[in-house]
Amino acid sequence: MTEPTPRYRRVLLKLSGEALLGDVEYGIDPEVLHRLASEIRSLIEREVEVALVIGGGNIFRGAGLAAAGMDRVSADHMGMLATVMNALALQDALEREGVFTRVMSAIQINQVCEDYIRRRAIRHLEKGRAVIFAAGTGNPFFTTDSAASLRAVEVGADVVLKGTKVDGVYSSDPVNDPQATRYRRLTYDQVLDSRLGVMDATAIVLCRDENMPIMVFDVTRPGCLADAVDGQDIGTMVERG
Repeated sequence: MTEPTPRYRRVLLKLSGEALLGDVEYGIDPEVLHRLASEIRSLIEREVEVALVIGGGNIFRGAGLAAAGMDRVSADHMGMLATVMNALALQDALEREGVFTRVMSAIQINQVCEDYIRRRAIRHLEKGRAVIFAAGTGNPFFTTDSAASLRAVEVGADVVLKGTKVDGVYSSDPVNDPQATRYRRLTYDQVLDSRLGVMDATAIVLCRDENMPIMVFDVTRPGCLADAVDGQDIGTMVERG
């Protein structure tokens, strides 16, 4: 059976650190890492260019420690380092799948990864390498959601694929409300006005201003990445009305 032609040719996949937890309470579940790496390899074999931004919440959340009284700038820098750890773990998993991978950091850690340089990142993608953007934007007070939107715009991605633990955006918390309904389409302004929590406001505004569509979907389901790239109705699309 012939595979469908991908709807998107260059994608930015945003993964939360919690997406790597799987069934463990802290750190990284190797089985989750292997599955994600295998699915990303399959996309690249179909000539889809894949960039990734990954959070660090499975290891450290800067905002949480800042709320407990720690200096926010120091806490956010610690959070950036957690994203680098996750990026290196995902790089290792991808390379074991035979995928050439580059980690590019917004802060200088030259002994373990490259500095982020936009033109170099685009060249890596054009050569069929997976590119993992680590350390957020390199600045405190900005989330990895904002980093994902920024990098997607910078490298000319077709879409931001926002992987979550639920299959889209709901009218209310589907865990607590059995009557919650999934939105299939939303505009950027609807997300902002209703405070739906798809991504932080800075990320949504940047995507709106640059007309960057966002697909929110369940990244824990096997086969999800192929369905997302093929444009299947598996989550919620946020785009212009």
